[in-house]
Amino acid sequence: MSRGVSPRVNSRSSVRMVTLVVLAVSVIAADAYSCHEVKTVFQLRQVGPLHRVPETPVTDVDLLVCKHGGPSCCTRKMEESYQTAVKRETLHNIHSYSYELEHLISGHADAFQDMFQYLLSFSQGHLSSLLEGTYSSLSRHALPHVNQLFSSLSLYLRGANVSVEATVHQFFNNIFPLVYTRLINPGTDGSATADSNIGDCLRMTRQDVNPFGHHPAVMAQELAGALGVGRQLGLALEEGLEVMNATEHPGLSKECVKSLVKMVFCSHCRGLTLIKPCGGYCLNVMRGCLASVSELDQPWRRYTNLLEQLTLAVAGHHSLELSLLGVRVHVEEALFYAQVHGSLITAMVDKVCGLSTEEPTGMQPPANPEVTTSAMTSSPPLPSAAPSQASPEKWLKQIAHLKSSFPLKPSKNNKRSLKILSREFFLHLQRYKSFFAALPEMLCEGENVAEDSTCWSGDDLVESYTGRVVGNGLHAQRQNPEVKVRGVDPTMAEVKGRLERFIQETQERFPQLGQMDGWEEFGSGEEEGSTECDDEDGCQSSGDGQEKTLHKDVTTESKSNGRQPGGDTKQEAPQKPPSVRVIGGSPPSCWLQPCSLVLLFAGLCLQWMLF
Repeated sequence: MSRGVSPRVNSRSSVRMVTLVVLAVSVIAADAYSCHEVKTVFQLRQVGPLHRVPETPVTDVDLLVCKHGGPSCCTRKMEESYQTAVKRETLHNIHSYSYELEHLISGHADAFQDMFQYLLSFSQGHLSSLLEGTYSSLSRHALPHVNQLFSSLSLYLRGANVSVEATVHQFFNNIFPLVYTRLINPGTDGSATADSNIGDCLRMTRQDVNPFGHHPAVMAQELAGALGVGRQLGLALEEGLEVMNATEHPGLSKECVKSLVKMVFCSHCRGLTLIKPCGGYCLNVMRGCLASVSELDQPWRRYTNLLEQLTLAVAGHHSLELSLLGVRVHVEEALFYAQVHGSLITAMVDKVCGLSTEEPTGMQPPANPEVTTSAMTSSPPLPSAAPSQASPEKWLKQIAHLKSSFPLKPSKNNKRSLKILSREFFLHLQRYKSFFAALPEMLCEGENVAEDSTCWSGDDLVESYTGRVVGNGLHAQRQNPEVKVRGVDPTMAEVKGRLERFIQETQERFPQLGQMDGWEEFGSGEEEGSTECDDEDGCQSSGDGQEKTLHKDVTTESKSNGRQPGGDTKQEAPQKPPSVRVIGGSPPSCWLQPCSLVLLFAGLCLQWMLF
């Protein structure tokens, strides 16, 4: 019984299985000949109007890009929409990668300008306090000229067509009438400023009379050098922004757009909406489309090196900060020079401008120009040598006492400084040195391509891409199997030429930039003395107390051997180092020598007695 029933049961099961398979095949066949998935993606990616997508695949469609012998879910109108969409998406992807670099440059361009303006404001206040505190007789009329000086310097740093040398000399021309009537000849009635003819004569003949010595020329030279580099840094950042703006929307040729459609959307025409292009295939397409953009790679690398050199020149040795700090010092020394040489200046002015004045009743040149009263100046005494003989080393020593009042290091409440800002910008910029060469690779990474699985080759599904992957640049595109590159994009060629000219002009104007060490030579980038604990808070410096005592004794000894306050000559350099007293040290060696001889003699006698 059982043997007879079994065959009938198995036959019924087989019939049911066959029926299910037929139904499944019919459903799959119905889905295969439906364009529902294509229409869904068409809508999600906002390619175009949905009515352009057919409900079922059609044959004998006259396609230009996505040509296929079998049924297709694409039409000519869909191809047009695909071209517009793929161009929009590609430019959006390029912008998404370049946005961070553009934001880096624009943000630091504003930060550098803010820092420059802060330093200018600090230096202006430093000079104004000198005039108001020490030269109150002329401060009220001189402060407008101070404002004009720093306003012109601010415009220069922002890229305006302003001459630093002319601005500095104009400042000294304007204050000369004030200095002549209020410092050199304070007994006059101030007619030199009230009478425009006399005031104009003093201003026009200032450089011939030379009442301020060499200080205006030195001040102009130092400001022109340091501020010139800062101005060039601002112009370089603007040039970088121009390059980024031009490359955000590169011109995509017709051949490029067709290749992009073939890579991104032609698989949809066969219902393969989830398949991704092969990695090597994507590189060939993107490198062909961005061949002209990739030509910016080498100029951009030189441009980033130039930015490193400019930031280092501005902030590496505090050159811009020190030059602005020196404005007060130069003006102070220039005013003192005019007071010291008041009689000679008066005689020359009387001959040139015809100002008949009596013997100056104000301050006379002191017998010793090194000694001044606190009412005259608040700076240390000038060297005994003539002001025109001052060397840069002596000048740096004179302003050393002012560094503590200038923000060369960040305070506890403000950790930002020009050097920290410059180094941070350089470290961030290093990641983008090869941006234009790596842009095609960035567009062909992640979820955009399929590397180790079945992928789309532009014509069909393949296990891996077998075409030759070309390199970057126009020359390499001759062997590109996917995109025909016919020539250079004129816009990119213009951008490249402009960037190269800017680099060359900067290097010609500042030839010393290429001779500077990199930021790696400046340690970790932390500001000198920028620790949380300062000396005024009771913190110890490096070394123990004995070394500090030694340094203090040497300083005291050297001061005692130097020039006395009333001396006229400099102390000769000692022939041997001064004696140093060390607290807590061992006895001098001269006391140890006799004791050593006695002990040696006693030891020899004991040895002789034992034998």
